[in-house]
Formats: sequence, C-alpha cells, structure tokens
Amino acid sequence: MKNFTMTDNTILAACKNGILAWQIAFNSQDAKGCAAQYQKDCTMTARPFGVFEGRKAIEAFWQGIIDQGFKDVDYTQVTWEAEGDNSYVLTSKWTMNKAFGVVHRELWVVEADGHARLASDEFEVLGE
Repeated sequence: MKNFTMTDNTILAACKNGILAWQIAFNSQDAKGCAAQYQKDCTMTARPFGVFEGRKAIEAFWQGIIDQGFKDVDYTQVTWEAEGDNSYVLTSKWTMNKAFGVVHRELWVVEADGHARLASDEFEVLGE
C-alpha cells in the first residue's frame, strides 16, 4: 500500500537507490548484498540460465556469476516507467567485463521500510 507521504519523485528516487545498491554490491563482488535488493519471494528470470525463486536461490546464482569472474556491471539506455502506486519498472541495456545483455523488466517496489526492492527481475545475456 502506498505511503501517502511519498511523492512520485521519492518513489522513483527509492527505486533508483535500489538499483544503485545492487550495482555497488555486484561490483564489490557481494552476492549477499545483491540478493538483499530482492524481495524474499522474488522470481528472477535470467535467460538463458533459468528461473530462480526466492532470495536464497538468487544469491546462489549471483555468487556463481561472481565466482566465474564477472564484474564491472554498467547500465545504459535506462528507462523508468511508473507502475501502480509505489513501484517503477526499469528497462535497460547492460554490460559487464565478460558479457552484455538487456534488462527486459525489473519491477522495483517501495516497501514499508521506504526501501525499494525487486519484486521481479527478467534479464537476458546477449553475448560475451
């Protein structure tokens, strides 16, 4: 439910802080920090790898990626679109040191604590 003291700008700012926190965690090689940006029951679709449900499975996925030497994620052509009262959808392109791809749809939802977390995440690796 929307906290009526939050404006669209503060909701968007919280969502942007969420993706920044994820990016900092990933670039610091911190899979647990990455997973903390997801809701506990989030579903992440990582093509071509599969579907990962829940924070523990998502953390294990990111740890595996980090262990393979992937780092230095950056986002370009980022768009944010409001969805509902307390959330935004992010779409973008992304690059890493060893891969590139696209974020098809990240749903960032501002929770009761004022922090935005991923309710769903769908991205794809397009190449290396």
